Amino acid sequence: MNSPLTFAEQLINAGRRLDTKGFIAGSDGNISVRTEDGSILITPSGLPKGRLVHDDLVTVDLDGKQLAGEHKASSEMAMHLFACRQRPDIRACVHSHPPFATASAVAGRHLPSDILPEVAVFVGPIALTEYAPPGTEAVPQSLAPFIADHNAFLLRNHGLLTIGRTLDEAMNRHETVEQFARIYHLALQMGEIGRIPEDDVVRLEEIRRRLTERPDRP
Repeated sequence: MNSPLTFAEQLINAGRRLDTKGFIAGSDGNISVRTEDGSILITPSGLPKGRLVHDDLVTVDLDGKQLAGEHKASSEMAMHLFACRQRPDIRACVHSHPPFATASAVAGRHLPSDILPEVAVFVGPIALTEYAPPGTEAVPQSLAPFIADHNAFLLRNHGLLTIGRTLDEAMNRHETVEQFARIYHLALQMGEIGRIPEDDVVRLEEIRRRLTERPDRP
């Protein structure tokens, strides 16, 4: 039987996954996971996230005090800490610049949650935040109106943030939003957009609510 991946291994694998899918370039993006002792393992600032090794990672507490690591923590650390403080159920945050989701954020285009069942069930509503200068306290402030009941955020003129109870869940949501943004972009070129009937939206939202209540399910 394979041993469970450590938090560090999960985070390193997530960085490679973002890189392989073309969601990041250069030193773009940042990822964090809340460990069993309540500290936050987070990616460093200025290093390519697709080529991280264990010693590159940084550990901070919920106040942002650095506990371990030789590098400086991500410049977006405040955004990650805010999500973790506001949502005790959340253990992971993923931020990158996937092309179609980021294009939606740049265009100020909402991504509706009543188009694809997968989005309705596994992600829920996707927030479009106000612009906030990256790396500043304005970023968590831009999340504040949505953080209680959203798991995905289009950061205006910036990129995508998803959160989850596990790093896998946050990553899966990230990929789902980007795939949906691509499909939505293509569908818009074809004409009128079909939407899920309202009664089925209610059913799908109930499925998401039940899944969210079960810690062993995504």
